[in-house]
Amino acid sequence: MTALLKQAFGPDAPPRVGVAVSGGGDSTALLVGLREAGFDLAAVTVDHGLRAGSAEEAAEVGRLCAGLGVPHSVLSWEGTAAEGNLMDAARRARLRLIGAWAWGQGIGHVALGHTADDEAETFLMRLGREAGLEGLAGMRRRFVAEGVTWHRPLLDVSRADLRAALRARGLGWIDDPSNDNPRFGRVRARQALATLAPLGITPATLGAVVRNLAAADAVLSETLCRFVEAAVTTPAGDVVIAREGVEALAPELQRRLLNAALRWISGSDYPPRAAKVAALLAGLAEQGDRTLHGCRIRIGRDALRLTREAAAVAALRVPAGERWDRWDLTGPAAPGLEIAALGEGGLALCPHWRETGLPRASLLASPAVWSGARLIAAPLAGLENGWKAQIACGAFAESLIRR
Repeated sequence: MTALLKQAFGPDAPPRVGVAVSGGGDSTALLVGLREAGFDLAAVTVDHGLRAGSAEEAAEVGRLCAGLGVPHSVLSWEGTAAEGNLMDAARRARLRLIGAWAWGQGIGHVALGHTADDEAETFLMRLGREAGLEGLAGMRRRFVAEGVTWHRPLLDVSRADLRAALRARGLGWIDDPSNDNPRFGRVRARQALATLAPLGITPATLGAVVRNLAAADAVLSETLCRFVEAAVTTPAGDVVIAREGVEALAPELQRRLLNAALRWISGSDYPPRAAKVAALLAGLAEQGDRTLHGCRIRIGRDALRLTREAAAVAALRVPAGERWDRWDLTGPAAPGLEIAALGEGGLALCPHWRETGLPRASLLASPAVWSGARLIAAPLAGLENGWKAQIACGAFAESLIRR
């Protein structure tokens, strides 16, 4: 496993790596393996507070880390207050909390302990949701989120092999009782895998299927990336697509392109429902405005322009210095300043907005600096007053390659 972990980060392996450790067998084996591979580590555990004893489990991870000479931090999240899909909320919370922790530690890379079994379970769950090629092409081995590069170096290793490695070292792990609770879809997928094993459908065989699908998916992604380079621009955070070009794309590439644009502009982790995207694509022949997924889509004679919908951010206000929607604003700080949408009233106070070349609809949803009801700056609308606005979600082209 040592050689595998060294190769997982490639030739540009970072000098210091964060490792997320729950105390379960997978993440414990990852911690031990990375330590044996010679990485400079810092470990972190998120205590979700979802069951009695979780704090003691986090403390147990701390004791293991102390024995390995690895610094360890515990982050807390009030999981009992979560609404909706608990597992998804927990996943989001982990990324957010660990990402902020990594930034604070000066760590740019974090390793996660997902295994070949997780890959197979995810595949079955996505089959149940009628996923397309993107969804069935597997978990990302490397991705960027919360300003951190995340790695899954154990996707080709089975859960059983990791536990065997721990036993060989005389080490134990913590068994999470929720891993046996059929309330959760992942547990049901795990149980289904056991039933399917006599047919030869195992984590290993599903892993091979996923790799085949990932190869096909990569070809489509590359084709779409070339199209975006030639026919798409992103002025001031909008996505402008040459209409002639998009109409010539195959329907699957049209769908991927629109989903990527809607996610990038709205900041959502998920695209809109497939039926709504299909309806939008069916109406490409007709010019006019549409709204979908917190975005405004203007279908013009020569181009499609997707921008943030003003209504989606009208009530969003944050203190200056914090991220607003997907924007970071920097400038002369002062007490009481806030970031909010420019809106109709703010745009009326920007006499040179037409000189920016940006449409009115785009500027209405753009970030502005306010002191109460007084407009201080609107960088995208030509009223800078020392303030600059920068997209904080990365380049649009980067968002095309994700699952």
